[in-house]
Amino acid sequence: MVCHRNYYSTGYGQYIVARPKLYELLFKQVPPHKIHLGKRVLITKRTQDNQRVTIQTSDNSIYEGDILVGADGAYSAVRQRMYEALLKEGRLPKGDQEELPFSCTCLVGQTRVLDPREFPIVAEEKCHVVSVLSDGRPFTNTLIWSVVHQLDKTTSKAALEQRFRNNENSEWGAIPAQSMCEETKDFPIPSLTGEVDENGVVKMGRMGDIYALTPKEFVSKVMREEKVFETWHDGRVVLLGDACHKLSPSGGHGAVTALHDAIALANLLYAMPTSTSSDINNIFEEYRKERYPAVMESYNNSRFVAKVSDRGIIGRIVLYLITHMPMWLWRLALKKTIRHRPQVGFLEAVGLMGSVPPVVSPSEHKARAEFERRQRVVPL
Repeated sequence: MVCHRNYYSTGYGQYIVARPKLYELLFKQVPPHKIHLGKRVLITKRTQDNQRVTIQTSDNSIYEGDILVGADGAYSAVRQRMYEALLKEGRLPKGDQEELPFSCTCLVGQTRVLDPREFPIVAEEKCHVVSVLSDGRPFTNTLIWSVVHQLDKTTSKAALEQRFRNNENSEWGAIPAQSMCEETKDFPIPSLTGEVDENGVVKMGRMGDIYALTPKEFVSKVMREEKVFETWHDGRVVLLGDACHKLSPSGGHGAVTALHDAIALANLLYAMPTSTSSDINNIFEEYRKERYPAVMESYNNSRFVAKVSDRGIIGRIVLYLITHMPMWLWRLALKKTIRHRPQVGFLEAVGLMGSVPPVVSPSEHKARAEFERRQRVVPL
């Protein structure tokens, strides 16, 4: 499904795809023998000569390589092992010693395939992203689809687990997710069928209509953590995506920033002169230097957008500002969200289009120069 919001700014339309379809596409690009599923990293360590890094997985397999990229999510095992070593050496910043905080929980799900004859909205060329604020209850929903429960105060996964361990109860899993569905099934939303009343106003439906269309195994209850870590690498280990910066999904930048991390890091690895510890440390430093400001910009933007669902005075102020924001200010805000879009420098360049040029990506320029140099080299 095409989303046209940024078309005139970037020159390219956006496509919204289901996550399983994206996985399927990515799997097709990588030789099967290079993908090992069901492997959980337990131990990471450097070799004695510090020229390689090894990992041990939950099935006792051991793998060795020049570098280790921890792209294993918000509760990254790679980050935890790296931080444990840094903490022992007294090199871990205080902020990185703290738990991932969050102030809301969220139901997410994906409906079965809908018949366009019954639900005309899915047949439209442009996708709809609808947010509905609850009246007097701590729930917000987004029709693609999520239901957000704002907590009274910020907490952490460890604190919740300890609390429910003491109560011999659990806040996560299939049963709590279905309980939250039951609690919010009467939440009003615009009718999925697009029916209108005699005044031409779209009739209201219920969140229960969405739940009825969603297989139970496709419903999850998750936490919306928010944190940008200071330490992104050490030695031959480097972090990427949620492992080093977890953004609120409110701003829609979580996966985008992770992909941009991967592009910047791949560009620098491609252009790296040698695989010595010194060169690896240098490119990891360059990677963080380029990506950290862009991540912080996305982090702050996501936090601002998330304030809309705040039930207090701040939420009301933010909602008023967003609702009454003039179009020129909207364009200015939009420019900030799309100006970071690096390209893979070792592939043919994609033409720049649209009205908002991307900011300079040092990693892309470095990889592009190396790519062009290799193109000019004539084999003997």
